[in-house]
Amino acid sequence: MTTVKKKRASRAKKSAASSQFKTFEPYKLSKSEEYMNQDQMDHFRRILQNWKVNLMEEVERTVGHMKSDATNFPDPNDRATQEEEFSLELRTRDRERKLIKKIDESMTKLDEDDYGFCDGCGVEIGIRRLEARPTATLCIECKTLEEIREKQTA
Repeated sequence: MTTVKKKRASRAKKSAASSQFKTFEPYKLSKSEEYMNQDQMDHFRRILQNWKVNLMEEVERTVGHMKSDATNFPDPNDRATQEEEFSLELRTRDRERKLIKKIDESMTKLDEDDYGFCDGCGVEIGIRRLEARPTATLCIECKTLEEIREKQTA
């Protein structure tokens, strides 16, 4: 398989893997329902657990891929391409490792009945925001302020 075909196959796999993280049924909120009740907590626990399982499977796949594709190419260009691919995969896995840590922190918050509330001001983060970003710790307003501060200090 040529390097270009390998890259396309790798991109297709990554695209399929990232779409797997969002395969859940959105929570159907009723009007009189209390925020972060047991049903909602179970909903987010399932989302977080599935996301973590998918990430862990990707880590295992990467290790297997790197072991099976670790060949010593005589051509320096091929060797450089392989090293760059491995480097990119390792950076991606490092980001995913950090994400797994955030997922674990969110699971702990769920266990402590603290999930879904803003760390900055204590208001409800919101069901839809949490479905879009299950590891969110700030409401939209606090996140916006944080991003403005980051721009000013950068």
